[in-house]
Amino acid sequence: METLLSSHSLSPLFNPKSSFAKTHLPPQLQSRPNSLSLSKTITCSLKKQNPQSCTPFLQIPRNWVTHAQQGLTALAISLALNFSPLLYTGNGLASEFDVINEGPPKDSYVVDDAGVLSKVTKSDLKQLLSDLEARKNFKINFVTVRKLTSKADAFEYADQILEKWYPTVEEGNNKGIVVLVTSQKEGAVTGGPAFVQAVGESVLDSTVSENLPVLATEEKYNEAVVTSAKRLAAAIDGLPDPGGPKFMDNKRESNFKTREETEEKRGQFALVVGGLLVIAFVVPMAQYYAYVSRK
Repeated sequence: METLLSSHSLSPLFNPKSSFAKTHLPPQLQSRPNSLSLSKTITCSLKKQNPQSCTPFLQIPRNWVTHAQQGLTALAISLALNFSPLLYTGNGLASEFDVINEGPPKDSYVVDDAGVLSKVTKSDLKQLLSDLEARKNFKINFVTVRKLTSKADAFEYADQILEKWYPTVEEGNNKGIVVLVTSQKEGAVTGGPAFVQAVGESVLDSTVSENLPVLATEEKYNEAVVTSAKRLAAAIDGLPDPGGPKFMDNKRESNFKTREETEEKRGQFALVVGGLLVIAFVVPMAQYYAYVSRK
């Protein structure tokens, strides 16, 4: 700005009198110092005003666009975290797939992902199931998880584990999988054709309906796993069934209403709805009749 706005170019614009004096007066009467001082003052003022007046108008739109982009990015991430099925399930879903992808345990017969089994229980299971595998060539693996989010129930998850760990029929023929879901208080037993035939349908159903859910309801997870293993091993060895806990003695309280309670509530609800419908139709008609009768 100092180079362009010289004293000779600015002085005629801002000081017309001095320019007139230069044209019509002799050189001795012209006031050059005033014009020079004025040009210097204008140059200094332009230097001070340039960064304050021009820069903000150029930066405001850029800052606004930057903040808008950041806000949209944060909104997109929040929506993805809240509504994406893979991200919403969090550690529970990752834990389920970890159990499947890691494969069967090599040094033991237990995958305690829920963290509810003691060291004594794991040791007892290893001794019992390793002896069964050595004598009868049947291998049973126990899996505990906190909750299921990828499958509807424990049976689907157990079948998925069996298919993933033992892809072929030959590999999974004599294998058994026992799943215990601690949060849902339920379990499942599945296996290959030879395993199912050796155990028997009755023992399989009794184990799923008695040992696993009844004891899990009381949070006796160690006992549920150990008694199930002993019952399956006894069936494979051809020994008498030791049985499971009595369901009547450990009956769970149900939050569901009985059929009689449901019918009673349904009748009361129908009565209330019918009364509201009558009021909604009769009251406006009565008001209209009163209004017309007055006329």
